[in-house]
Amino acid sequence: MLKPLTLVLAGATSMGLAFSACAGDFITLASTTSTENSGLFGSILPRFEDATGIEVRVVAVGTGQAFEIARRGDADSLLVHDTGGEIRFVENGFASERSDVMYNDFVLIGPADDPADIRKAQSAAEAFAAIASAEAPFTSRGDDSGTNRAELRFWENAGIEPDGDWYRELGSGMGPTLNTAAAMDAYVMSDRATWAAFGNRQNLTLLFEGDEVLFNQYGSLLLSEEKHPHLKHELAQQWHNWLLSEDGQQAIADFKVDGQQLFFPNAK
Repeated sequence: MLKPLTLVLAGATSMGLAFSACAGDFITLASTTSTENSGLFGSILPRFEDATGIEVRVVAVGTGQAFEIARRGDADSLLVHDTGGEIRFVENGFASERSDVMYNDFVLIGPADDPADIRKAQSAAEAFAAIASAEAPFTSRGDDSGTNRAELRFWENAGIEPDGDWYRELGSGMGPTLNTAAAMDAYVMSDRATWAAFGNRQNLTLLFEGDEVLFNQYGSLLLSEEKHPHLKHELAQQWHNWLLSEDGQQAIADFKVDGQQLFFPNAK
């Protein structure tokens, strides 16, 4: 089972941020399922709320859906993991600023007997090609999430357009996709944090990791005041600034599952 997200309301205190929030202040954050499923928000949000008195209400969806929520003006802030998409979001005028916040990596999971023999692969492209060549069952999120977008890039890098009964597009989040892979004894690509927090592994194991192309960057975006003047821009600025601050970066580094650090701060 995935570890639940816990959101804690904290009293307002000042830590040198822009201004003190009033009791009951909150922002809506559109973010990825990996930040919720891993338990990261349950760890860092109470620290932010203690520092500012601002509650963060998370809408955890795939990155593509998070972009759409922010594009409509239905969220005050955005934290996602598709750098190319984030840059275009700024260029198209929907956000005024984007900053690197943290990173981890993607990993390839599969049945312990590894019928496609991807343990021997020397690169991610070779591992993906081996799965396709063996026509081994592969479960894809298929939900336009940051993970799904990355997976499709990796197939393209391998020169493969995945198709056929062996390739299952589910249209679901990372947790349900991992559950399906476990039930089917299928291969699946996951962010490392969600895999580490996943409890229903059955016969699945981590089979391939370490290729630099599997790098997974997360970014925080400030949304456009011009397009959406009704949003809580001052409160969202405090959240953004805190993520980039020494305190926020330390909170990210402090989050661990079974002693393993899952996100690595790299604010610029």
